[in-house]
Amino acid sequence: MQLKIAPFFYMNYKETIQYLFHQLPMFQRVGAVAFKKDLGNIKLLCERLSNPQNSFKSIHIAGTNGKGSTGHLLSSVCQAAGLKTGLYTSPHYKDFRERIKINGQLIPKKTVVKFVANCKTLFEEIQPSFFEITVALAFHHFSKERVDIAIIETGLGGRLDSTNIITPLLSVITNISFDHQNMLGDTLPKIASEKAGIIKPNTPVIIGERQKAVEQVFLEKAKEQQADIYFASDYIDVIELENNLTHTKYQITDQNDVFNIDEISVNIHGAYQTKNIATTLEAIKQLQKVSDLFDNKDVLECIKTGFHSIKTLTNYMGRWQLLGKQPTILCDSAHNEGGLKLVLKEIEKLDYQKLHFVYGTVSDKDLSAVLPMFPTTATYYFAKADIPRGMNAKTLKAQSESFGLNGRSYVSVKNALAAAKRNADKNDLIFIGGSIFVVAEVI
Repeated sequence: MQLKIAPFFYMNYKETIQYLFHQLPMFQRVGAVAFKKDLGNIKLLCERLSNPQNSFKSIHIAGTNGKGSTGHLLSSVCQAAGLKTGLYTSPHYKDFRERIKINGQLIPKKTVVKFVANCKTLFEEIQPSFFEITVALAFHHFSKERVDIAIIETGLGGRLDSTNIITPLLSVITNISFDHQNMLGDTLPKIASEKAGIIKPNTPVIIGERQKAVEQVFLEKAKEQQADIYFASDYIDVIELENNLTHTKYQITDQNDVFNIDEISVNIHGAYQTKNIATTLEAIKQLQKVSDLFDNKDVLECIKTGFHSIKTLTNYMGRWQLLGKQPTILCDSAHNEGGLKLVLKEIEKLDYQKLHFVYGTVSDKDLSAVLPMFPTTATYYFAKADIPRGMNAKTLKAQSESFGLNGRSYVSVKNALAAAKRNADKNDLIFIGGSIFVVAEVI
């Protein structure tokens, strides 16, 4: 389809973003009402754009936790190998364009404006959601820029996610935990079944963790699709050696003797990253088998270079991010039971005098499984994230108090953090988390 700008619809970038955010249903802002349970719109939209998703090689990533980290790790290695690498993730923190990057560079504002202007009539005809438009924009951008490889992260689930119209070289599923039960199912096998929907015929699939509750779901789906399946945790063992909040050093042992590394420095943090690193390495191993992307490359050196400089190469943010010292100020966007459990374990390892916890979440989140995990010895600063879905701070405070979590409520994340800073001594730890939208307001 040859796109032409409609002369009556010239907008600047700010007006374009206003149109996308406020005239279209967006799950991150309004919740389940924006979730569309079929692929009809995205298929039709991309057909009218000449199916850009079919013009580049890709890797598809699903999972409850670790999708973003794994995607950025894969991107960093591909970039270190000299490959023009597209990366699609969601949601974003500060700038919509974080969702769509090539070699770590955000999609240009003029590209976003032109795409929306060109497609306004098409949007009015098809009535796509915000997420469907964003996916189509990413595919169009990656195709136009002729990326060597694009790493595509699902937004929600997998089977009915708008990204699930690609035919990837590999499928990757990081892990399964409870999240979005109202849309994906109320048991781990049901959630896993939705994630398993990205497994394609005769396409290798890497599963990050072998979890007894769900492994059979993946084995059966892979068999049905005649797809080779690899559980990364069966092959690769990653041990944390040292963590200084700037780089973490790991030792890697590979049962297949491909990636054995006595010490590697990685520019992301948290013990949970051991699982994402293992998943990434197994994916790279299998990518070498199904493509020529790493031919004539020193893959081990690409891994070392990419991992060491992941933040610089890919614009990675929001996970175990250090914001200040004396007191130490950290943030992390983990928001569900599985992710928060890992983050809270990581906090326990740190050396601090007192913990100050700036906490916010969304109103449609069931907190009954999350709040019991939080430390009752911390001082809490409950805040409402600046989105329609943000849970009222007083409501959050009341729910939290029933689990022995005490503190004060604040009208904004900014005010909550300011109060924590006033109260904290230089040897204390201030942690900000509970939602990506809370983190977005402080980074």
